[in-house]
Amino acid sequence: MGFWTGSLSLLADAGHMITDSGALALSLVVARVALRPRSASKTYGYRRAEVMGALANAVAMLVISCVILVEALQRLSAPGPVDGHGLFYTALGGLVVNVIAAALLSRGGGDLNVRSALLHVMADALGSVGAIAAGLCVTWFGFLLADPLASLAIALVIGVGSLRVLREASDVLMEGTPTEFDIRALERTILETPGVFAVHDLHVWCLTPREPMLTAHVVHIQSAHGTDVAKRVGERLQAAHGLEHVTIQPEPPAPELVPLRIPGRAKKL
Repeated sequence: MGFWTGSLSLLADAGHMITDSGALALSLVVARVALRPRSASKTYGYRRAEVMGALANAVAMLVISCVILVEALQRLSAPGPVDGHGLFYTALGGLVVNVIAAALLSRGGGDLNVRSALLHVMADALGSVGAIAAGLCVTWFGFLLADPLASLAIALVIGVGSLRVLREASDVLMEGTPTEFDIRALERTILETPGVFAVHDLHVWCLTPREPMLTAHVVHIQSAHGTDVAKRVGERLQAAHGLEHVTIQPEPPAPELVPLRIPGRAKKL
């Protein structure tokens, strides 16, 4: 319909819907791949497949948004003929479909995949609203620039969404610290654990956005047992920060940290 009406905004909205459909299909595929058991060569399994799929989807959406943006800028300088009536009714039909899809998805609960799909559908609905507005402007006022302007808006929506997904996927693949965790607060929780003298090599990352992990080397005091200290640290991190996958390497205090008993007084070197 976009080619028939000559509307770039319809083509942009259709491109957005196609990428969303491809994103959902790819999500289903990588979700199945992520369920494959771990092996000797893949000790973490295939759970990061969904992150790689999100990265691929984000790159594809970013490319499409750039193509739409370039074409819209060209049409701003030389707008072509547009069938306003065809543009309006086609976009209206797309909006109805998106509203129905959003209503169905909103009943699916708070699952991350469902909320992600709902966000895509709402973005599609916004694109349809833009195309409807362009159709009305072309039909009622003969304002042909409304079509490329609506296309620019749709391209920006796609671009912003794809950049956000691209950043989140890149952060996971680069093993960045999840935004919901304050590394200083985690360090403070560890240091306040009874028996802990110091902590170093503290790392926090995500295997997937739903699976945060923490590893750390903890130096315990001389009178404490390393296994007990590691257990207490893991329990405190889970209680205070909700971290369930915690690996603590206990280390005995270095000789220079061990208090030396001197007749008449205690001295720490």
